[in-house]
Amino acid sequence: MLDVRHLTKRFSGITAVNDISFTIRPGEILGYLGPNGSGKSTTVKMLNGLLPLSAGKIFFNGCDTSDDPVSFRRSIGYVPEEPFLYGHLSGKEFLQLVGRLRGLRRSEVDRKAEAFLYLFGLSDVQHVLIASYSKGMRQKVLLSAALLHNPDLLILDEPFSGLDVTAAQVLKNLLKALASEGKMIFYSSHVLEVVEKLCSSVVILRKGTVVAYDSVANLRELMLSPSLENVFSQLTLSEDTENTARNLIRVMKA
Repeated sequence: MLDVRHLTKRFSGITAVNDISFTIRPGEILGYLGPNGSGKSTTVKMLNGLLPLSAGKIFFNGCDTSDDPVSFRRSIGYVPEEPFLYGHLSGKEFLQLVGRLRGLRRSEVDRKAEAFLYLFGLSDVQHVLIASYSKGMRQKVLLSAALLHNPDLLILDEPFSGLDVTAAQVLKNLLKALASEGKMIFYSSHVLEVVEKLCSSVVILRKGTVVAYDSVANLRELMLSPSLENVFSQLTLSEDTENTARNLIRVMKA
């Protein structure tokens, strides 16, 4: 179980993430939502050890992750929002590098890398430099790298970015199957309709603070809303978006 308690991050006295707590149990997918600047990416970076905590604790399977951060990171598969990869490596070479850094045997890495690339439709370009890959192709390589070592916890930041319809459907089914296998999934996204279909529960942020943490069904009932998008709008939007849209058109035509 991932147990996040009172997570806080400050930058030069400015609080970006304020006193956030949540848990993810085996088999659960937690949706992590919020407008731009609400603290989602900061949370992701604290979870995977890229940013130190200003306050709070992260426990994984009952152990404080700060006591053995290396061991915790071995249990994580991470897909960042931006698919930054080594452009001078091929897709297969990148997965081989990741596998060796994860301590996997070379034969195991080669076997898994070839299988992932085949299943993601990248066999024909596995020896082509990543610099020539499209964003969607890079995203598939990142997903493969995150799954290569069979992690217990997946931390996903906009994992559907750049994927075509077929690849997105594969990923949806994959996440459901991983949850059924007992994996824990932290899923940060702006795509509310996907979150609504996939996630066991959701955390909604506004200005670095949790404004809702519950199942999608309970939130819809409490907010008397037919969809997660309506719930999200009620909790996070402070402007009249329809009026803003009309004003934008007015400016365009002026």
